[in-house]
Amino acid sequence: MSVPEMQDRMFKFCQMKHIFETLDKMRCLRKRSTVSFLGVLVIFLLFMNLYIEDSYVLEGDKQLIRETSTHQLNSERYVHTFKDLSNFSGAINVTYRYLATTPLQRKRFLTIGLSSVKRKKGNYLLETIKSIFEQSSYEELKEISVVVHLADFNSSWRDVMVQDITQKFAHHIIAGRLIVIHAPEEYYPILDGLKRNYNDPEDRVRFRSKQNVDYAFLLNFCANTSDYYVMLEDDVRCSKNFLTAIKKVITSLEGTYWVTLEFSKLGYIGKLYHSHDLPRLAHFLLMFYQEMPCDWLLTHFRGLLAQKNVIRFKPSLFQHMGYYSSYKGTENKLKDDDFEEESFDIPDNPPANLYTNMNVFENYEASKAYSSVDEYFWGKPPSAGDFFVIIFENPILIKKIKVSTGTEDRQNDILHHGALDVGENVVDFKQSRQCVTYLRLGEFKNGNFEMSEVNQKIPFDINCIRIYVTKTQKEWLIIRSISIWTF
Repeated sequence: MSVPEMQDRMFKFCQMKHIFETLDKMRCLRKRSTVSFLGVLVIFLLFMNLYIEDSYVLEGDKQLIRETSTHQLNSERYVHTFKDLSNFSGAINVTYRYLATTPLQRKRFLTIGLSSVKRKKGNYLLETIKSIFEQSSYEELKEISVVVHLADFNSSWRDVMVQDITQKFAHHIIAGRLIVIHAPEEYYPILDGLKRNYNDPEDRVRFRSKQNVDYAFLLNFCANTSDYYVMLEDDVRCSKNFLTAIKKVITSLEGTYWVTLEFSKLGYIGKLYHSHDLPRLAHFLLMFYQEMPCDWLLTHFRGLLAQKNVIRFKPSLFQHMGYYSSYKGTENKLKDDDFEEESFDIPDNPPANLYTNMNVFENYEASKAYSSVDEYFWGKPPSAGDFFVIIFENPILIKKIKVSTGTEDRQNDILHHGALDVGENVVDFKQSRQCVTYLRLGEFKNGNFEMSEVNQKIPFDINCIRIYVTKTQKEWLIIRSISIWTF
Protein backbone atom coordinates (compact mmCIF):
# COMPACT_ATOMS: atom_id res chain seq x y z
CA MET A 1 0.00 0.00 0.00
CA SER A 2 1.40 3.39 -0.98
CA VAL A 3 1.79 6.27 1.46
CA PRO A 4 -0.93 8.39 -0.27
CA GLU A 5 -3.36 5.46 -0.01
CA MET A 6 -2.60 5.06 3.70
CA GLN A 7 -3.09 8.78 4.27
CA ASP A 8 -6.38 8.71 2.36
CA ARG A 9 -7.60 5.76 4.44
CA MET A 10 -6.70 7.46 7.70
CA PHE A 11 -8.51 10.58 6.51
CA LYS A 12 -11.64 8.54 5.86
CA PHE A 13 -11.51 7.02 9.35
CA CYS A 14 -11.10 10.47 10.90
CA GLN A 15 -14.06 11.74 8.88
CA MET A 16 -16.15 8.83 10.15
CA LYS A 17 -15.14 9.53 13.74
CA HIS A 18 -16.08 13.19 13.34
CA ILE A 19 -19.46 12.23 11.89
CA PHE A 20 -20.26 9.81 14.74
CA GLU A 21 -19.17 12.32 17.39
CA THR A 22 -21.36 14.97 15.78
CA LEU A 23 -24.34 12.61 15.80
CA ASP A 24 -23.83 11.93 19.52
CA LYS A 25 -23.58 15.65 20.27
CA MET A 26 -26.81 16.23 18.36
CA ARG A 27 -28.48 13.60 20.52
CA CYS A 28 -27.46 15.59 23.61
CA LEU A 29 -28.70 18.85 22.05
CA ARG A 30 -32.12 17.33 21.56
CA LYS A 31 -32.50 17.02 25.33
CA ARG A 32 -31.86 20.76 25.79
CA SER A 33 -33.86 22.21 22.95
CA THR A 34 -35.99 20.65 20.24
CA VAL A 35 -35.71 23.77 18.09
CA SER A 36 -31.91 23.92 18.27
CA PHE A 37 -31.66 20.23 17.60
CA LEU A 38 -33.78 20.43 14.45
CA GLY A 39 -31.77 23.39 13.24
CA VAL A 40 -28.47 21.61 13.73
CA LEU A 41 -29.92 18.45 12.17
CA VAL A 42 -30.96 20.27 8.99
CA ILE A 43 -27.56 21.94 8.68
CA PHE A 44 -25.77 18.67 9.34
CA LEU A 45 -27.79 16.77 6.72
CA LEU A 46 -27.19 19.48 4.14
CA PHE A 47 -23.46 19.32 4.87
CA MET A 48 -23.43 15.54 4.71
CA ASN A 49 -25.36 15.56 1.44
CA LEU A 50 -22.84 17.94 -0.10
CA TYR A 51 -19.94 15.93 1.33
CA ILE A 52 -21.23 12.64 0.01
CA GLU A 53 -22.11 14.02 -3.43
CA ASP A 54 -18.94 16.01 -3.93
CA SER A 55 -16.38 13.80 -2.21
CA TYR A 56 -17.60 10.23 -2.04
CA VAL A 57 -19.96 9.68 -4.94
CA LEU A 58 -17.95 11.65 -7.47
CA GLU A 59 -14.76 9.88 -6.44
CA GLY A 60 -16.64 6.61 -6.70
CA ASP A 61 -17.77 7.46 -10.21
CA LYS A 62 -14.19 8.30 -11.21
CA GLN A 63 -13.07 4.98 -9.81
CA LEU A 64 -15.92 3.29 -11.65
CA ILE A 65 -14.69 4.72 -14.96
CA ARG A 66 -11.16 3.53 -14.23
CA GLU A 67 -12.36 0.03 -13.36
CA THR A 68 -14.62 -0.58 -16.37
CA SER A 69 -11.60 -1.49 -18.46
CA THR A 70 -10.83 -4.48 -16.24
CA HIS A 71 -14.30 -5.75 -15.28
CA GLN A 72 -18.01 -5.12 -15.67
CA LEU A 73 -19.83 -3.27 -12.87
CA ASN A 74 -23.57 -3.47 -12.38
CA SER A 75 -24.50 0.18 -11.87
CA GLU A 76 -27.73 -0.76 -10.09
CA ARG A 77 -25.69 -2.61 -7.43
CA TYR A 78 -23.54 0.45 -6.95
CA VAL A 79 -26.55 2.71 -6.49
CA HIS A 80 -28.35 0.28 -4.17
CA THR A 81 -25.34 -0.09 -1.90
CA PHE A 82 -23.98 3.42 -1.62
CA LYS A 83 -26.91 5.70 -2.34
CA ASP A 84 -28.00 6.23 1.27
CA LEU A 85 -24.66 6.68 3.01
CA SER A 86 -25.48 10.36 3.66
CA ASN A 87 -27.64 9.13 6.57
CA PHE A 88 -25.42 6.99 8.78
CA SER A 89 -28.18 6.35 11.32
CA GLY A 90 -30.81 5.45 8.71
CA ALA A 91 -31.66 2.09 7.20
CA ILE A 92 -30.01 0.81 4.03
CA ASN A 93 -32.50 0.47 1.20
CA VAL A 94 -32.66 -3.29 0.71
CA THR A 95 -35.74 -5.36 -0.14
CA TYR A 96 -35.27 -8.63 1.70
CA ARG A 97 -36.73 -11.98 0.77
CA TYR A 98 -38.50 -13.61 3.71
CA LEU A 99 -37.76 -17.32 3.49
CA ALA A 100 -39.33 -18.44 6.77
CA THR A 101 -41.12 -16.16 9.19
CA THR A 102 -44.32 -15.10 10.87
CA PRO A 103 -44.97 -11.45 11.76
CA LEU A 104 -42.86 -10.32 14.72
CA GLN A 105 -45.45 -9.60 17.38
CA ARG A 106 -43.36 -7.37 19.61
CA LYS A 107 -39.88 -6.02 20.14
CA ARG A 108 -37.66 -8.44 22.06
CA PHE A 109 -34.79 -7.86 24.47
CA LEU A 110 -32.12 -9.57 22.35
CA THR A 111 -31.71 -10.48 18.70
CA ILE A 112 -29.18 -13.17 17.79
CA GLY A 113 -27.88 -12.69 14.26
CA LEU A 114 -26.41 -15.48 12.10
CA SER A 115 -25.17 -15.29 8.52
CA SER A 116 -24.56 -18.52 6.64
CA VAL A 117 -23.27 -19.62 3.24
CA LYS A 118 -22.79 -23.00 1.59
CA ARG A 119 -19.69 -24.80 2.85
CA LYS A 120 -17.52 -27.21 0.90
CA LYS A 121 -17.22 -29.36 4.02
CA GLY A 122 -19.54 -29.60 6.99
CA ASN A 123 -22.69 -27.71 7.85
CA TYR A 124 -23.21 -26.53 11.40
CA LEU A 125 -26.08 -24.05 11.04
CA LEU A 126 -28.82 -26.37 12.29
CA GLU A 127 -26.74 -27.37 15.31
CA THR A 128 -26.10 -23.71 16.09
CA ILE A 129 -29.81 -22.84 15.98
CA LYS A 130 -30.57 -25.91 18.07
CA SER A 131 -28.02 -24.87 20.69
CA ILE A 132 -29.49 -21.37 20.95
CA PHE A 133 -32.96 -22.69 21.70
CA GLU A 134 -31.99 -25.70 23.84
CA GLN A 135 -29.73 -23.65 26.09
CA SER A 136 -32.50 -21.11 26.77
CA SER A 137 -35.26 -21.50 29.35
CA TYR A 138 -38.93 -21.01 28.50
CA GLU A 139 -38.85 -17.53 30.03
CA GLU A 140 -35.66 -16.63 28.13
CA LEU A 141 -37.19 -17.74 24.83
CA LYS A 142 -39.84 -15.06 25.24
CA GLU A 143 -37.14 -12.39 25.13
CA ILE A 144 -35.05 -13.47 22.15
CA SER A 145 -35.39 -13.53 18.40
CA VAL A 146 -33.02 -15.34 16.04
CA VAL A 147 -32.45 -13.94 12.55
CA VAL A 148 -30.69 -16.18 10.02
CA HIS A 149 -29.38 -14.59 6.84
CA LEU A 150 -28.90 -17.27 4.18
CA ALA A 151 -26.41 -15.23 2.23
CA ASP A 152 -25.34 -17.67 -0.47
CA PHE A 153 -26.37 -16.80 -4.03
CA ASN A 154 -27.07 -20.49 -4.73
CA SER A 155 -30.88 -20.69 -4.64
CA SER A 156 -30.93 -24.50 -4.60
CA TRP A 157 -28.82 -24.56 -1.42
CA ARG A 158 -31.09 -21.92 0.14
CA ASP A 159 -34.19 -23.97 -0.66
CA VAL A 160 -32.72 -27.07 0.98
CA MET A 161 -31.67 -25.13 4.08
CA VAL A 162 -35.08 -23.45 4.43
CA GLN A 163 -36.77 -26.85 4.21
CA ASP A 164 -34.48 -28.27 6.91
CA ILE A 165 -34.94 -25.26 9.18
CA THR A 166 -38.73 -25.20 8.87
CA GLN A 167 -38.97 -28.93 9.55
CA LYS A 168 -36.79 -28.83 12.67
CA PHE A 169 -37.82 -25.47 14.14
CA ALA A 170 -41.41 -24.93 12.93
CA HIS A 171 -42.73 -24.06 16.40
CA HIS A 172 -40.08 -21.38 16.87
CA ILE A 173 -40.95 -19.87 13.49
CA ILE A 174 -44.66 -19.88 14.37
CA ALA A 175 -43.85 -18.24 17.71
CA GLY A 176 -42.07 -15.42 15.83
CA ARG A 177 -38.69 -16.05 17.42
CA LEU A 178 -36.97 -17.47 14.31
CA ILE A 179 -36.76 -15.52 11.04
CA VAL A 180 -34.91 -16.60 7.90
CA ILE A 181 -34.09 -13.95 5.30
CA HIS A 182 -32.03 -13.40 2.14
CA ALA A 183 -30.64 -10.18 0.65
CA PRO A 184 -30.76 -10.50 -3.16
CA GLU A 185 -27.55 -10.46 -5.14
CA GLU A 186 -28.46 -7.28 -7.03
CA TYR A 187 -28.00 -5.25 -3.84
CA TYR A 188 -24.39 -6.32 -3.42
CA PRO A 189 -21.49 -4.09 -4.51
CA ILE A 190 -18.78 -5.25 -6.87
CA LEU A 191 -17.02 -8.37 -5.57
CA ASP A 192 -14.45 -9.05 -8.31
CA GLY A 193 -11.15 -7.32 -8.94
CA LEU A 194 -11.00 -5.82 -5.46
CA LYS A 195 -7.91 -4.45 -3.76
CA ARG A 196 -5.63 -7.20 -2.49
CA ASN A 197 -4.79 -5.74 0.90
CA TYR A 198 -2.38 -7.76 3.07
CA ASN A 199 -1.39 -9.69 -0.05
CA ASP A 200 -4.43 -11.96 0.30
CA PRO A 201 -5.25 -14.09 -2.74
CA GLU A 202 -8.06 -12.78 -4.91
CA ASP A 203 -10.58 -15.44 -3.90
CA ARG A 204 -9.87 -14.77 -0.23
CA VAL A 205 -10.45 -11.03 -0.74
CA ARG A 206 -13.74 -11.77 -2.49
CA PHE A 207 -14.84 -14.11 0.30
CA ARG A 208 -14.14 -11.74 3.19
CA SER A 209 -15.49 -8.71 1.30
CA LYS A 210 -18.78 -10.46 0.58
CA GLN A 211 -18.90 -11.60 4.19
CA ASN A 212 -18.70 -7.96 5.33
CA VAL A 213 -21.68 -7.13 3.12
CA ASP A 214 -23.57 -10.24 4.33
CA TYR A 215 -23.23 -9.00 7.90
CA ALA A 216 -24.06 -5.40 6.95
CA PHE A 217 -27.40 -6.48 5.45
CA LEU A 218 -28.08 -8.70 8.47
CA LEU A 219 -27.38 -5.83 10.90
CA ASN A 220 -29.54 -3.51 8.83
CA PHE A 221 -32.48 -5.93 9.06
CA CYS A 222 -32.12 -6.41 12.84
CA ALA A 223 -31.93 -2.73 13.79
CA ASN A 224 -35.51 -2.53 15.12
CA THR A 225 -36.22 -6.06 16.29
CA SER A 226 -34.86 -5.73 19.85
CA ASP A 227 -33.02 -3.56 22.36
CA TYR A 228 -29.72 -5.41 21.96
CA TYR A 229 -28.04 -7.52 19.28
CA VAL A 230 -25.41 -10.23 19.57
CA MET A 231 -23.42 -11.45 16.57
CA LEU A 232 -22.68 -15.15 16.17
CA GLU A 233 -21.20 -17.34 13.47
CA ASP A 234 -23.07 -20.32 12.03
CA ASP A 235 -20.89 -22.89 13.81
CA VAL A 236 -21.28 -21.95 17.48
CA ARG A 237 -22.34 -23.70 20.68
CA CYS A 238 -23.95 -21.68 23.48
CA SER A 239 -23.61 -21.94 27.23
CA LYS A 240 -26.73 -22.65 29.25
CA ASN A 241 -28.88 -19.62 30.11
CA PHE A 242 -26.58 -17.29 28.17
CA LEU A 243 -29.34 -14.66 27.96
CA THR A 244 -29.64 -14.41 31.74
CA ALA A 245 -25.87 -13.97 31.97
CA ILE A 246 -25.92 -11.22 29.32
CA LYS A 247 -28.77 -9.40 31.07
CA LYS A 248 -26.89 -9.52 34.35
CA VAL A 249 -23.79 -8.00 32.75
CA ILE A 250 -25.80 -5.23 31.07
CA THR A 251 -27.44 -4.39 34.39
CA SER A 252 -24.05 -4.25 36.14
CA LEU A 253 -22.85 -1.72 33.54
CA GLU A 254 -25.84 0.59 33.86
CA GLY A 255 -24.63 4.18 33.60
CA THR A 256 -21.37 3.10 31.91
CA TYR A 257 -20.69 4.02 28.30
CA TRP A 258 -19.97 1.09 26.01
CA VAL A 259 -20.21 0.25 22.32
CA THR A 260 -19.25 -3.43 22.21
CA LEU A 261 -19.34 -6.09 24.92
CA GLU A 262 -17.51 -9.31 24.13
CA PHE A 263 -18.65 -12.71 25.35
CA SER A 264 -16.07 -14.70 23.38
CA LYS A 265 -12.49 -13.94 22.45
CA LEU A 266 -12.80 -15.50 18.98
CA GLY A 267 -13.38 -13.41 15.84
CA TYR A 268 -16.80 -11.84 15.75
CA ILE A 269 -18.49 -14.48 17.90
CA GLY A 270 -20.44 -13.15 20.89
CA LYS A 271 -20.11 -9.42 20.17
CA LEU A 272 -22.99 -7.49 21.76
CA TYR A 273 -24.27 -4.09 20.56
CA HIS A 274 -27.02 -1.62 21.33
CA SER A 275 -29.55 -1.99 18.51
CA HIS A 276 -29.51 1.75 17.92
CA ASP A 277 -25.88 1.42 16.78
CA LEU A 278 -26.64 -1.25 14.16
CA PRO A 279 -27.46 1.10 11.26
CA ARG A 280 -24.16 2.92 11.68
CA LEU A 281 -22.28 -0.36 11.95
CA ALA A 282 -24.01 -1.65 8.82
CA HIS A 283 -23.03 1.49 6.88
CA PHE A 284 -19.49 1.20 8.21
CA LEU A 285 -19.09 -2.38 7.02
CA LEU A 286 -20.41 -1.41 3.61
CA MET A 287 -18.14 1.59 3.29
CA PHE A 288 -14.98 -0.42 4.02
CA TYR A 289 -16.16 -3.83 2.88
CA GLN A 290 -13.09 -4.55 0.75
CA GLU A 291 -10.49 -3.14 3.14
CA MET A 292 -10.12 -5.83 5.80
CA PRO A 293 -11.86 -8.75 7.55
CA CYS A 294 -15.02 -8.14 9.54
CA ASP A 295 -13.52 -8.65 13.00
CA TRP A 296 -10.86 -6.01 12.25
CA LEU A 297 -13.53 -3.56 11.10
CA LEU A 298 -15.52 -4.18 14.28
CA THR A 299 -12.46 -3.16 16.31
CA HIS A 300 -12.11 0.08 14.33
CA PHE A 301 -15.84 0.80 14.74
CA ARG A 302 -15.58 0.43 18.51
CA GLY A 303 -12.66 2.86 18.59
CA LEU A 304 -14.40 5.40 16.38
CA LEU A 305 -17.28 5.51 18.84
CA ALA A 306 -14.80 6.25 21.65
CA GLN A 307 -14.61 2.90 23.42
CA LYS A 308 -10.85 2.61 23.68
CA ASN A 309 -10.50 -0.68 25.51
CA VAL A 310 -11.90 -4.15 24.94
CA ILE A 311 -14.67 -5.05 27.41
CA ARG A 312 -14.64 -8.83 27.51
CA PHE A 313 -16.24 -11.16 30.01
CA LYS A 314 -15.13 -14.53 31.28
CA PRO A 315 -16.10 -17.31 31.19
CA SER A 316 -17.08 -17.04 27.54
CA LEU A 317 -20.69 -17.75 26.64
CA PHE A 318 -20.13 -19.02 23.11
CA GLN A 319 -17.79 -21.62 21.63
CA HIS A 320 -16.66 -22.25 18.07
CA MET A 321 -17.57 -25.86 17.18
CA GLY A 322 -16.84 -26.17 13.46
CA TYR A 323 -13.87 -28.12 12.14
CA TYR A 324 -13.99 -26.77 8.60
CA SER A 325 -13.99 -23.10 7.61
CA SER A 326 -16.66 -21.64 5.33
CA TYR A 327 -13.71 -20.46 3.21
CA LYS A 328 -12.63 -23.33 0.94
CA GLY A 329 -13.44 -25.91 3.63
CA THR A 330 -10.01 -25.52 5.21
CA GLU A 331 -9.48 -26.85 8.73
CA ASN A 332 -10.35 -24.42 11.52
CA LYS A 333 -10.04 -25.93 14.97
CA LEU A 334 -9.95 -22.70 16.95
CA LYS A 335 -11.42 -23.04 20.43
CA ASP A 336 -12.12 -20.52 23.18
CA ASP A 337 -10.46 -21.96 26.28
CA ASP A 338 -12.45 -19.55 28.47
CA PHE A 339 -15.77 -21.15 27.43
CA GLU A 340 -17.93 -22.97 29.99
CA GLU A 341 -20.92 -24.86 28.66
CA GLU A 342 -22.79 -25.31 31.91
CA SER A 343 -24.56 -22.40 33.50
CA PHE A 344 -22.25 -20.25 35.54
CA ASP A 345 -23.36 -17.92 38.25
CA ILE A 346 -22.47 -14.33 37.39
CA PRO A 347 -22.30 -12.22 40.57
CA ASP A 348 -24.74 -9.39 41.20
CA ASN A 349 -22.15 -6.86 42.44
CA PRO A 350 -24.62 -4.13 43.45
CA PRO A 351 -23.69 -0.44 42.88
CA ALA A 352 -20.88 0.66 45.19
CA ASN A 353 -17.92 3.00 45.67
CA LEU A 354 -14.46 1.57 46.24
CA TYR A 355 -11.59 3.04 48.28
CA THR A 356 -8.10 1.92 49.22
CA ASN A 357 -5.12 3.48 51.00
CA MET A 358 -2.70 1.19 49.15
CA ASN A 359 -0.24 2.58 46.62
CA VAL A 360 -1.98 1.93 43.26
CA PHE A 361 0.20 0.99 40.28
CA GLU A 362 -0.48 3.08 37.17
CA ASN A 363 -4.16 2.80 36.11
CA TYR A 364 -4.98 -0.47 37.88
CA GLU A 365 -7.41 1.33 40.17
CA ALA A 366 -9.66 -0.20 42.83
CA SER A 367 -12.83 -0.25 40.71
CA LYS A 368 -11.30 -2.77 38.29
CA ALA A 369 -11.39 -5.51 40.92
CA TYR A 370 -15.18 -5.11 41.22
CA SER A 371 -15.92 -5.12 37.51
CA SER A 372 -17.13 -8.13 35.53
CA VAL A 373 -14.59 -7.23 32.87
CA ASP A 374 -11.34 -9.15 32.55
CA GLU A 375 -9.17 -6.65 34.50
CA TYR A 376 -7.92 -6.18 38.06
CA PHE A 377 -6.58 -3.94 40.84
CA TRP A 378 -2.78 -3.87 41.22
CA GLY A 379 -0.98 -2.22 44.11
CA LYS A 380 2.55 -1.98 45.41
CA PRO A 381 3.51 -4.07 48.49
CA PRO A 382 0.88 -3.44 51.20
CA SER A 383 1.62 -2.91 54.88
CA ALA A 384 -0.18 -4.21 57.96
CA GLY A 385 -3.30 -2.11 58.51
CA ASP A 386 -3.81 -1.23 54.83
CA PHE A 387 -7.35 -1.69 53.57
CA PHE A 388 -9.53 -2.01 50.48
CA VAL A 389 -13.15 -1.00 51.13
CA ILE A 390 -16.41 -1.40 49.18
CA ILE A 391 -19.21 0.99 50.26
CA PHE A 392 -22.61 -0.02 48.88
CA GLU A 393 -25.08 2.61 47.76
CA ASN A 394 -27.80 0.83 49.74
CA PRO A 395 -27.63 -1.79 52.55
CA ILE A 396 -27.76 -5.31 51.16
CA LEU A 397 -28.36 -8.92 52.16
CA ILE A 398 -25.46 -11.04 50.92
CA LYS A 399 -25.80 -14.68 49.94
CA LYS A 400 -22.19 -15.32 48.92
CA ILE A 401 -18.81 -13.52 48.77
CA LYS A 402 -15.77 -14.55 46.75
CA VAL A 403 -12.46 -12.64 46.48
CA SER A 404 -9.55 -13.85 44.33
CA THR A 405 -6.04 -12.38 44.32
CA GLY A 406 -3.07 -12.94 42.02
CA THR A 407 -3.09 -14.09 38.38
CA GLU A 408 -1.78 -17.08 36.45
CA ASP A 409 1.32 -15.20 35.35
CA ARG A 410 1.82 -13.43 38.71
CA GLN A 411 0.95 -16.15 41.18
CA ASN A 412 2.93 -14.59 44.03
CA ASP A 413 1.12 -11.22 43.87
CA ILE A 414 -1.55 -12.50 46.25
CA LEU A 415 -2.73 -11.34 49.65
CA HIS A 416 -0.51 -13.51 51.83
CA HIS A 417 -1.96 -12.36 55.17
CA GLY A 418 -5.37 -10.74 55.27
CA ALA A 419 -8.96 -10.88 56.46
CA LEU A 420 -12.40 -9.93 55.20
CA ASP A 421 -14.75 -7.82 57.31
CA VAL A 422 -18.34 -6.62 56.81
CA GLY A 423 -19.63 -3.36 58.28
CA GLU A 424 -22.67 -1.23 59.03
CA ASN A 425 -23.53 2.38 59.91
CA VAL A 426 -21.88 4.45 57.16
CA VAL A 427 -20.55 7.91 58.05
CA ASP A 428 -18.89 10.58 55.92
CA PHE A 429 -15.24 11.46 56.49
CA LYS A 430 -13.24 14.19 54.79
CA GLN A 431 -12.01 12.08 51.87
CA SER A 432 -14.35 9.10 51.85
CA ARG A 433 -17.24 7.28 53.51
CA GLN A 434 -16.62 4.51 56.02
CA CYS A 435 -18.56 2.10 58.20
CA VAL A 436 -18.39 2.73 61.94
CA THR A 437 -18.41 -0.92 63.01
CA TYR A 438 -17.01 -4.04 61.37
CA LEU A 439 -17.44 -7.75 62.00
CA ARG A 440 -14.77 -10.20 60.82
CA LEU A 441 -16.01 -12.96 58.51
CA GLY A 442 -12.76 -14.86 58.11
CA GLU A 443 -9.16 -15.04 56.89
CA PHE A 444 -7.73 -15.31 53.37
CA LYS A 445 -6.26 -18.72 52.51
CA ASN A 446 -3.71 -18.98 49.70
CA GLY A 447 -4.77 -15.55 48.53
CA ASN A 448 -8.48 -16.34 48.27
CA PHE A 449 -11.62 -15.86 50.33
CA GLU A 450 -14.98 -17.53 49.72
CA MET A 451 -18.03 -17.85 51.95
CA SER A 452 -21.62 -18.93 51.28
CA GLU A 453 -24.79 -18.34 53.36
CA VAL A 454 -23.37 -15.05 54.63
CA ASN A 455 -26.88 -13.88 55.54
CA GLN A 456 -27.11 -16.64 58.16
CA LYS A 457 -23.88 -15.49 59.83
CA ILE A 458 -24.47 -11.70 59.85
CA PRO A 459 -27.30 -10.22 61.96
CA PHE A 460 -27.52 -6.92 60.03
CA ASP A 461 -27.85 -5.52 56.50
CA ILE A 462 -24.37 -4.91 55.14
CA ASN A 463 -23.17 -1.43 54.14
CA CYS A 464 -19.47 -2.19 53.65
CA ILE A 465 -16.99 -4.94 52.85
CA ARG A 466 -13.35 -4.46 53.88
CA ILE A 467 -10.29 -6.39 52.80
CA TYR A 468 -7.80 -5.86 55.63
CA VAL A 469 -4.03 -6.53 55.45
CA THR A 470 -2.94 -8.22 58.67
CA LYS A 471 0.80 -8.47 57.95
CA THR A 472 3.24 -6.48 55.80
CA GLN A 473 4.40 -8.30 52.66
CA LYS A 474 7.22 -7.74 50.15
CA GLU A 475 5.19 -8.82 47.15
CA TRP A 476 2.85 -6.58 45.17
CA LEU A 477 -0.88 -7.25 45.43
CA ILE A 478 -3.32 -8.06 42.64
CA ILE A 479 -7.01 -8.27 43.56
CA ARG A 480 -8.29 -10.08 40.51
CA SER A 481 -11.98 -10.17 41.30
CA ILE A 482 -14.50 -9.39 44.00
CA SER A 483 -17.80 -11.21 43.48
CA ILE A 484 -20.95 -10.67 45.54
CA TRP A 485 -24.25 -12.53 45.23
CA THR A 486 -27.35 -10.97 46.80
CA PHE A 487 -30.98 -11.95 47.38
